[in-house]
Amino acid sequence: MAKLLLKLQRYFRRKPVRFFTLLALYLAAGSLVFLHSGFSGEPRVQGSPRSPAGAQGPGLPYLGVMQLSRGFKAAATMPAGGRRHGPWFKSTSKEPSDRGKSRDNNGGPRSRASRGRSGREKEEDRARYIGCYEDNTRQRTLRGMSFFDYKKMTVFRCQDNCAERGYLYAGLEFGAECYCGHKIQASNASESECNMECKGERSNTCGGINRLSIYRLELAQESARRYGSAIFRGCFRRPENVSIALPASQLMLNMSVDKCVDFCTEKEFPLAALAGTTCRCGFPSTLFPLHEREDEQLCAHKCAAEEFESCGSADFLLVYQTQVQDNRCMDRRFLPSRAKQLVALASFPGAGNTWARHLIELATGFYTGSYYFDGSLYNKGFKGERDHWRSGRTICIKTHESGQKEIESFDSAILLIRNPYKALMAEFNRKYGGHIGFAAHAHWKGKEWPEFVANYAPWWATHTLDWLRYGKKVLVVHFEDLKRDLFVQLQRMVALLGVPACEDRLLCVEGQKDGNFKRSGLRKLEYDPYTPEMRKTIGGYIRTVDAALKLRNLSGVPEDYYPR
Repeated sequence: MAKLLLKLQRYFRRKPVRFFTLLALYLAAGSLVFLHSGFSGEPRVQGSPRSPAGAQGPGLPYLGVMQLSRGFKAAATMPAGGRRHGPWFKSTSKEPSDRGKSRDNNGGPRSRASRGRSGREKEEDRARYIGCYEDNTRQRTLRGMSFFDYKKMTVFRCQDNCAERGYLYAGLEFGAECYCGHKIQASNASESECNMECKGERSNTCGGINRLSIYRLELAQESARRYGSAIFRGCFRRPENVSIALPASQLMLNMSVDKCVDFCTEKEFPLAALAGTTCRCGFPSTLFPLHEREDEQLCAHKCAAEEFESCGSADFLLVYQTQVQDNRCMDRRFLPSRAKQLVALASFPGAGNTWARHLIELATGFYTGSYYFDGSLYNKGFKGERDHWRSGRTICIKTHESGQKEIESFDSAILLIRNPYKALMAEFNRKYGGHIGFAAHAHWKGKEWPEFVANYAPWWATHTLDWLRYGKKVLVVHFEDLKRDLFVQLQRMVALLGVPACEDRLLCVEGQKDGNFKRSGLRKLEYDPYTPEMRKTIGGYIRTVDAALKLRNLSGVPEDYYPR
């Protein structure tokens, strides 16, 4: 043996290149074996023995036990059954197949008008169609921002541009022109005169010659409306103790939104309230919580310095949120003593868990932990990310796990459920683009997306069903309800965590709710990636989860999960 080793040593001394080549190959092979055996980048769905008949209670189909990995493989699967698109959308789903059914063969003005009406009905969840209006190149009907695109103009794109800039109305003209404004300053025209197809989507109508198809933008959240760097919060009735609720004020005879926002920013207040010729500043508080919005027409009084701006009145205040940060809810720390119970913040991936953690940390003042470790989240300020999930130093623990053993490790849980269509797309974007990035179009159009849906859609259902079955004390929170009524839902979550809810702190959270993990929407899809077969299968999972919730005397899934 010694002679053999000596011969090899002499050989490699004469041939050093071969020695280093063999060494490199050996190290590369070892690295590959190590990575293959030790790498697991996704939370796993741990299956537990159960019978198909008794898995989810009477009347509910058995969904199978799944084991997911990076390669999108499952141990068991179900049988088949350019810009920021802000949060003003209540739904981004479109039904291409239904639009196609509305087409007429003659292609005349009447058929185009009927197609436009059909398309508008599909758009009503994001904007309400007002009608066809006259326009004049010398005196525009909508006098705000405008832009043209003679190749790719769509109703969706025009609405999104206007909504992001805080306008109430979006109008399309000549098939390719988009106009925005706060007021409609012209008369109605006949619907037949709005007869030009959109250049970017022939299934919809985009006005006509000197005719505007106008939509009123239905805002799902007040934070979607912006004026420069300020965020539009709405029109509100003057509070009774206005000098206490809004302690700083100044008379401005030449009032404008800019001047009032700049004044309150200089005074370091997060709210600027325009009251005719008086600018008032303050914080959201129990005296002025910004929960009961009034009709914006009550605040539609022209500013003295700006003809096309509204400045409110003495009785109805037009409120903007400035860039000043409300620091009343920004302090966070670890728990002063070890937690007596482990509370899970459980969700399917893509259901808004990181956002919910952000809200809980602001509302309670304590860090949240995680079943995993994500360095990017730690670097963004989630300091509990690095603690072991059983450390007892954090207020709750993020987890995507399911299965009896993992679930029974927790004493109670907040179960966050999101519309599967939105959750699947969010997780697909995260997987291929990071926490605030987007998957490339090649991924959506390639084999990755169909494989992802086939493997992850059943998991969306089994995750919820497992937590409902094995969880000891489960509070169900729907992501859509949290967005729609953050104050009330956050109160419920904080109550389960056993922390006294300070109302002013919760109001502060409302103003800081977006956090650092909100996708910009610059590359958001402008088409529905779900095929009819995918929708049919996912619809079955939605009905299964809905039935399971109602079986436990809980409210079912929100209505906007349907129809699909």
